[in-house]
Amino acid sequence: MDRNKIAVSVRNDQPRVAQPVAALLTGALIIGLSLSAVMPERVSADRRVMPRSERLSVSTMNGKKSSPIQRSVQTASGRISYTEQGTGPVALFVHGVLLNGHLWRHQLANLSDIRRCIAVDLLAHGDTKIAPDQDVSVTANAKMLKEFLDALHIDQVDLVGNDSGGGIAQIFAALYPERVRSLTLTDCDTHDNWPPEAFKPFLAMAAGGGLRGTLDAMLSDKSVYRSPEALGPAYEHPERLSDDSIETYLRPLVRTEQRTRDLQRFLAAFDNKHTLAIEAQLKTLKAPTLIVWGTDDVYFDVKWSHWLAENIPGTRRRVEFKGARIFFPEERWEEFNEELREHWQAAQQKPR
Repeated sequence: MDRNKIAVSVRNDQPRVAQPVAALLTGALIIGLSLSAVMPERVSADRRVMPRSERLSVSTMNGKKSSPIQRSVQTASGRISYTEQGTGPVALFVHGVLLNGHLWRHQLANLSDIRRCIAVDLLAHGDTKIAPDQDVSVTANAKMLKEFLDALHIDQVDLVGNDSGGGIAQIFAALYPERVRSLTLTDCDTHDNWPPEAFKPFLAMAAGGGLRGTLDAMLSDKSVYRSPEALGPAYEHPERLSDDSIETYLRPLVRTEQRTRDLQRFLAAFDNKHTLAIEAQLKTLKAPTLIVWGTDDVYFDVKWSHWLAENIPGTRRRVEFKGARIFFPEERWEEFNEELREHWQAAQQKPR
């Protein structure tokens, strides 16, 4: 591919010096295993409501306000939960491990004037309901997305992925390229970097039986979630993440023992064989592609953004957010939304 055809941009709006990677999540494990009591549940078993502190002014379209609506739809992979907002061409947002569609709340609130924005909850996450012991691998999640779109009678989407959701987006785009109007990848699992080295301590902890204790620790004391030993390194400013958001992300994962076991199976299925298996198809993907990467990500080095740009023929633009970390879609959402608007507008124009 001719790299000269790819526009490259470095956004230095919020510079930050990268910090060395700590021994991630070991502190959370120690605290989790020492807990003798579990904090009572505070979130409904059936619906996830966006915390008021996180709600933004909704977009307006033809003078009518748009609000997020939570729905679910039955598929062969289970009853899939999702939040949607707006009308028009569909933009599908795919989150990563431990999170859910709440990650994309700022995109739904502020891009719904031009898109029907849909944020899905993956298998073993959020409010999605699945059968015990069903396949919850990333490839199974990619196939679920096809079933999900079929159930909603949606032909094509502007696909956006982050973290393991970005890896799932790659698999989906490679297997079902006709369903992808455009693709946007942010810091995510790529090629053989799955799982990333910095996440392996968490996987080892989960495999050793400490998952429930760690989740309980982070829910009982939200500062554990924000700490350098847990998810703090995933954020530029972990102190700004609300307790409500942490509750929204983690509470569904401990709602029942089965849900925690489902997450355990999702983690145990992490393997780069899934992305390597679709590499040949990915290298033929013509869908207009935008790659946006944080330069201070401890999980996914910026070199992986170059790999994607060099291997996806449809890549039109690669952008670096100086100092940003993996969850920048919720921290640097204004900058990111600008990139999405421009990308979608350009993707609608016929190539010269």
